[in-house]
Amino acid sequence: MSIYREFERLINFGLKNELFEKEDKIFMRNSLIDLFKLDEYIVEEVEDENLENVTPIMENLLNYAYEMGILESNSPVYRDLLDSKIMGILMPRPSQVINNFNMLYAINKKSATDYLYKLGKDSDYIRTSRIAQNMTWKTSTKYGDMDITINLSKPEKDPKAIAAARNVSSSSYPKCLLCKENVGYAGRLNHPARQNLRIIPFKLQGDEWNLQYSPYSYYNEHCIVFSSEHEPMKISKTTLDRNLEFVERFPHYFIGSNADLPIVGGSILIHDHYQGGRYEFAMAKAKDVYNIEIDGYEDIKISIIKWPLSVVRLNGKNRERISELGNKILNHWRNYSDEKVNILSHSEDIPHNTITPIARKREENFELDLVLRNNRCSEKHPDGIFHPHKELHHIKKENIGLIEVLGLAVLPARLKEELSHIKECLLDENRYYEIIQNETLKPHLSWFNEIKDKYNDINKNNIDKIIEDEVGFVFEKVLEDCGVFKWDKEGKEAMSRYINDLKISIEKVKEYEV
Repeated sequence: MSIYREFERLINFGLKNELFEKEDKIFMRNSLIDLFKLDEYIVEEVEDENLENVTPIMENLLNYAYEMGILESNSPVYRDLLDSKIMGILMPRPSQVINNFNMLYAINKKSATDYLYKLGKDSDYIRTSRIAQNMTWKTSTKYGDMDITINLSKPEKDPKAIAAARNVSSSSYPKCLLCKENVGYAGRLNHPARQNLRIIPFKLQGDEWNLQYSPYSYYNEHCIVFSSEHEPMKISKTTLDRNLEFVERFPHYFIGSNADLPIVGGSILIHDHYQGGRYEFAMAKAKDVYNIEIDGYEDIKISIIKWPLSVVRLNGKNRERISELGNKILNHWRNYSDEKVNILSHSEDIPHNTITPIARKREENFELDLVLRNNRCSEKHPDGIFHPHKELHHIKKENIGLIEVLGLAVLPARLKEELSHIKECLLDENRYYEIIQNETLKPHLSWFNEIKDKYNDINKNNIDKIIEDEVGFVFEKVLEDCGVFKWDKEGKEAMSRYINDLKISIEKVKEYEV
């Protein structure tokens, strides 16, 4: 392999995808030989290519770097650090990206996000080749078609990188993975490189926020909207105002926030942020079951939707009015209790109730979904009463955050191999005891027996569909566990009590305001 040929391939890729101009070619060449510790550049002729992404070129460059001792280790952590540094050379400056985005936004909002998303993919910040490794499918449930993903895109750290990371000095810069100071940051063994990250600053409710994309997109145009200040997440009226303002700015995107309490919140609670994108989840398609009429809010359609989690949906033309009502629902829920269905708002001074909000545009109307969450634990359910229960942990044990709430299961990578073994055992009765004897597979035993009893004929032609459906049905139960009001008789009665109490509370507040 000629390193100079790979350089020229990389430069041609960058030119073709408009990462830089042809006048920058010599600068790019000199930057590359400096990075690879070479003294000269030999221009080689290369054929024209139409590559979907830069991965084939990058693999060759990284392999060469390891062979020449530029890479200390050939592990994913070290390779990713150099990958980002290489692509950082080709990237336009942040100011140029911001100017390009704003210029496009003034003409067409979708064109602006198209530009930023493509830049993220072309620069290998959005790791499309790894995302393609994820196992994905849909499962039809009584709540709609759920999206299922076994996440294989995030590489596990190798032992050498973990050991080396212990010797890396702790740093508070950047303070977390969501801070704007990550732009252009070279990274370290315990913090990813971000030379190829570009963000777009803009105002939400008068404060500085930023738009970027997720490097491991779970759905189309998976974006992250985050505060310029490193402040903890908190659900408030301002959250609702920001979410509604965002979808006014970007009507082709939805946006939502994780809840702000442990167990029901997301993985990063230390930095205020939201997630959005250009995708319609099953939850967005859920139908109304109950309509609620509240005096003083006749201009807003208020409903409870058919979804495993308990959701109040608001729809109307005036976003300020929707936010006002949404805040009253939030404040009411924070202090609502119903011991008959295990809902307590507080344990002494510890709050349990909060909301996962999701906003979207429906033509001229704004739509705001308020998902009622409670993070109480009990002796029977130490991980959370409204959390995936223990019998489902073999498939999904982790917290149910915004993405799962919407109807997309993000399942652990371990399931790829485990499900493969289960398929083999279902197809061969003589291998049944492998489930019992294998400590990794044993947690699946009850589920395995249920599947075996459920289907009369399991064969090579239908086994994949059966397993996919059954995993999806487990996820359906996971979401039902997280719902504060179930769809059984007791849950429906509790929902009626909640709706009546909500109406009385808001109408009383309205009278007081008048």
